[in-house]
Amino acid sequence: MTGSAGLVATGSGAPPRPVHVAVVGGGVSGLAGAYRLRTLLGPRARITLVEQSGRLGGVLRTVQLAGVPIDVGAEAYLARRPEVAALAAELGLAELLVHPSGASASVRAGGRTAALPGRTVLGVPGSGARLDELLSPAAVAQVAAERELPLGWDGTDRSVGELLRARFGDELADRLVDPLLSGVYAGRVDGLGLRATMPALAAQLDAGARSLTAAADTLLPALPPPPAPAPAPRPASPAPTARESGLSAHRVGALSTPPTTPPPAEPAPGAPPASATPPPAKLAPVFGAVRGGYQVLLDALREAAGAEVRLGYPVRALIRRPDGWRLEIGTAVDPEALDVDAVLLAVPAPALRRLLAEVAPAAASAADAVELASPVVVALAYRPEDAAALPATSGLLVAADEPLSAKAFTHTSRKWTHLAPSATDGLVRLRASLGRAGEAATLRVPDQELVARVRADLATLTGITAAPVAAYVQRHGGGLPQYGVGHGELVARLEAAVAEVPRLSVAGALLHGVGVPACLATADAAALSIVADLTRQPVASDGSMAV
Repeated sequence: MTGSAGLVATGSGAPPRPVHVAVVGGGVSGLAGAYRLRTLLGPRARITLVEQSGRLGGVLRTVQLAGVPIDVGAEAYLARRPEVAALAAELGLAELLVHPSGASASVRAGGRTAALPGRTVLGVPGSGARLDELLSPAAVAQVAAERELPLGWDGTDRSVGELLRARFGDELADRLVDPLLSGVYAGRVDGLGLRATMPALAAQLDAGARSLTAAADTLLPALPPPPAPAPAPRPASPAPTARESGLSAHRVGALSTPPTTPPPAEPAPGAPPASATPPPAKLAPVFGAVRGGYQVLLDALREAAGAEVRLGYPVRALIRRPDGWRLEIGTAVDPEALDVDAVLLAVPAPALRRLLAEVAPAAASAADAVELASPVVVALAYRPEDAAALPATSGLLVAADEPLSAKAFTHTSRKWTHLAPSATDGLVRLRASLGRAGEAATLRVPDQELVARVRADLATLTGITAAPVAAYVQRHGGGLPQYGVGHGELVARLEAAVAEVPRLSVAGALLHGVGVPACLATADAAALSIVADLTRQPVASDGSMAV
């Protein structure tokens, strides 16, 4: 066991040696896990990070698009979760966190573009949601009638599409909810599970909500009260007498004020007038990003982790040893053995299944059940005069049955003020996302053809036909796990099986969310679990322990 920080007793009378932990996978989960291990084990511990590709970051990638850093993987994080802000503060990056401009988003469905409706929970409408620009009159009526339908919720997980189609009809599922969920998971509404993708809504159903509309209402701000009825008109006053109309002129300006009403008091300096309505409270931003791109965060994590990074080394096998683990890394032609005290696995589901097949078969079986989507991002830069027709919106979601190749557009220069033409080099930048679940063939389309498809979509949607001054294509093969029906149960089985194996832990987008904050949370938990095993001491909720 470990004694002083980062040392492990050898059991042979020799001096304690540094703890050695291997982190497998160089995405943000692996890098964050390595960093957290460093903060817990101290400077003397040895941490080796092994990544089979030639770069770190996984599905996070920042590239130079016409000389400006642009993310061509995930570009934003959910700011209402604390993990990114907390990590940025630890790394001294808090001042680099930025938030969207406030531009609204839109949806392309039914052959037309409409504003993204408000008062929905990932597209599930609450009371007062205005859907008439997006749905047909018959579909709007079907949505309005949902609250009166018997629910019959028994708590069994089911696909989002199955439930929504039965309650609201096909149009809402296909034109609104499917594009929204595709933007998060690159998945389809009929293949994604309610409990994993809309846990808050499922919790309200568990708590007794009588309809999906009612469940959404509990998660949305209360509707403002209806306006008060106008006061009844007063009877007409008799015409003033000649004497009354000849009153001093200084009283004319006060004729509308009843004599019993005193004049308003003079407000204190800097205070609003007494009659002014207080301004509404400013809502916290929903999303955030990193100025300079996620590469800034990745670089800071790598430096702070102080790990030995081995790029281009696939892990071929994970073998249990009496005092730890052996990793067989490298190629079959040039293999290498890496002996360590503990292992943190932060790899996609297929690699996790393969590495756990012998040491945790139940966990491997659970990982094998998770399907993957392979999205592609095409980033373009335009001269401002060529992109003048780009709408002043943050972006556009696209329904799957539209005759377009892209599933979404991000109007990068409109969405983020730090990337606006006035804040950079004058160019207008945008991104298109292609490739839903089941469309892996998109990965094999040549770059030139992908750019041509995106340009054709852009011409259809905006009329922009000019050639971009720069383009970049990024493929993410198997980049997004699909949270299907029963995904939570799969993850519970996986984590329970891994927990039975000492000095082994898992992290990543497979587990509790595909966003960066969720990945950071799993990395922290995995690191804490390993250190607890190494020390055989309980770990406090704040990560503090005697190491």
